[in-house]
Amino acid sequence: MKASDANVSITHRFRHPAERVFDAWLDPTIAARFLFATEPGSVVRCEIDARVGGRFTIVDRRAEDGDVLHEGEYLELDRPGRLVFTFGVPKYSPDFDVVTIEITPTPNGCELVLTHQYAPAPEWPEESVVKGWTGILTGLEGALG
Repeated sequence: MKASDANVSITHRFRHPAERVFDAWLDPTIAARFLFATEPGSVVRCEIDARVGGRFTIVDRRAEDGDVLHEGEYLELDRPGRLVFTFGVPKYSPDFDVVTIEITPTPNGCELVLTHQYAPAPEWPEESVVKGWTGILTGLEGALG
């Protein structure tokens, strides 16, 4: 994990091929199991238009906050190595950040580096962002089996 004033980067190794890890981010059935899914909340809507300029909409239903919309637009799709998208949660901020996912094949699977670039820097603790993305990457590992 590496942090600066403008971004947070998290690295995670998967025991799955790069193509499978990349595709999971764009498959609504798989994404609904890990992407922005919170415990004990549940994803009640997951729509993904997997193309440059396409958008995603994911709604997580939480007992304490009600429905929380996560949305963004795909800026770059280069299977299986790079995925870039804007990301916002309108309930908490009108700003949209940029998330870059870089996936590199390894002998036993792949390594994923996720970089969250703020626009502007958030008012909440950086640790909560790191914890959130770490949970998402751990959830992705579980969703892939």
